[in-house]
Amino acid sequence: MKSHQDDNWLYTISAKRKLIDFDFKEIWQYRDLLMLFIKRDVITVYKQTVLGPLWYLIQPLFTALTFTLIFNKVANIETGTVPPFLFNLAGISVWNYFKNCLAATSSTFNANAGIYSKVYFPRVISPLSVVISNLIKLIIQLLIFIGFYTYYYASGADIALDSTAVLFPLLILLMALLSLGLGMIVSSMVTKYRDLTQLLNFGIQLLMYMSAVMYPLDLIRQEMPQFAWLVEYNPIAYYIEAARYMLLSTGSISFEGLLFSSIATIVILLLGLAIFNKTEVGDTEQLDEREKESEEEALEELEDIEIEDFDFEE
Repeated sequence: MKSHQDDNWLYTISAKRKLIDFDFKEIWQYRDLLMLFIKRDVITVYKQTVLGPLWYLIQPLFTALTFTLIFNKVANIETGTVPPFLFNLAGISVWNYFKNCLAATSSTFNANAGIYSKVYFPRVISPLSVVISNLIKLIIQLLIFIGFYTYYYASGADIALDSTAVLFPLLILLMALLSLGLGMIVSSMVTKYRDLTQLLNFGIQLLMYMSAVMYPLDLIRQEMPQFAWLVEYNPIAYYIEAARYMLLSTGSISFEGLLFSSIATIVILLLGLAIFNKTEVGDTEQLDEREKESEEEALEELEDIEIEDFDFEE
């Protein structure tokens, strides 16, 4: 007679998990669900809007134009031989990828509460789908950047790709991992402290001004050296500065800064995975309790409504 130990199970549900658990095999088994999440994130964002996916193009263009008028025309921030609009568009395209990934992954549990309480799948698929779907949006925005780059180059602007541009995909990968780690940390905290959602929106705006998006990194070192440390200890600032150097040959690449950013990215990613895995079960149970409480409150409200409160026409 065949024992249970000889059975070949497709999935195993265990009580204990590793502190840092990222099961590639299990994620691959749920790859179809991952693709559905990616499709949902890309298509449904602007589905009910008039312009639809055109917002992927309009938003960075208007932001780059606004930055050019305010920071370059009014504040007189110099961008060297690079046209200010192209300088800002390069920084904004890269920053938007990080910002969108961080903002979306930070609401993973709340955005998928209904699914989490009914169906089992690796929870890390949700933030992972956000990172991949935003990569598609980044490619669209980079195509716009290439279009303006070609226009300015044909007009005689002194711009050129640096040889380090071949490492640009690696740079984007590091930014994706950084946003994934930070997003998982915030997502685990938002389920308990809802006010963090509002604080996050403010924090992202503040972080943008500390990430050298609209100015060269050397500028703040020269003009405000007492506040330069705020930027120098910001990992994303080195990524954005390096991206501009790769795409426009302006500024400089700090290999020490990139090493610091890479180490910080790995540490934050591992910390995010640990916190995300630790709070996954507890947060899912809390979501179930909240759903039950909402149903009970709705039933209580219905019980309080008397039939006389309604007017029926004969």
